[in-house]
Amino acid sequence: MTIHSVTDASFSTYGKVLSGYDFDALLKKMAHTPLPMDRAIYVASDEELESLPVSKELSLRGYGGLPIEIGYCNGNNHKLNAIEYHRSSEIDIAVNDLILLLGKQQDIREDYTYDTANMEAYLLPAGTAVELYATTLHYAPCSAGQEEGFRCVIVLPKDTNAELPGSADAAGEDRLIAAKNKWLIAHPKAGIEGAFCGLQGENVTV
Repeated sequence: MTIHSVTDASFSTYGKVLSGYDFDALLKKMAHTPLPMDRAIYVASDEELESLPVSKELSLRGYGGLPIEIGYCNGNNHKLNAIEYHRSSEIDIAVNDLILLLGKQQDIREDYTYDTANMEAYLLPAGTAVELYATTLHYAPCSAGQEEGFRCVIVLPKDTNAELPGSADAAGEDRLIAAKNKWLIAHPKAGIEGAFCGLQGENVTV
């Protein structure tokens, strides 16, 4: 699979590289967060990260003053497993080099299945921040090397990914709602309990 750079013109379909922020304190604090090598973990909201001065700047400049949450996704991963999207942009900040697997919401079929052959891979270098647009399909980052883990700061509107009871009789796109502000389509081989399994094709590996 070809791995592009987030500086390539093609990335503009999915988001943009952010500049003008001072992430030094945030990256230093992230060095003390857990880094499991047998899986990826996600923490939606971390009080220590949210207490840093850059939090207010991310709220104002990134989300027009809306309340935000700052958390992280850390670990070791090489598979797509699922795709998700939000009704808002997501800001990702790489602590070390990592790979983002990205797609377009517009390519989801009318029956809410999706061909994984449409996914593209982008290298997000250490210290780089990107905004992923609301229509960008994504999931957990992938490690940039076979023996390397990753740490990635995740910024979203407050309460995104918080628990939201599902409805047994949900239909259409509502079947994809997995949490607050989170629509999810899983690959059958990923074994994600309760998820709508609509990914067709290879469970992409990098």
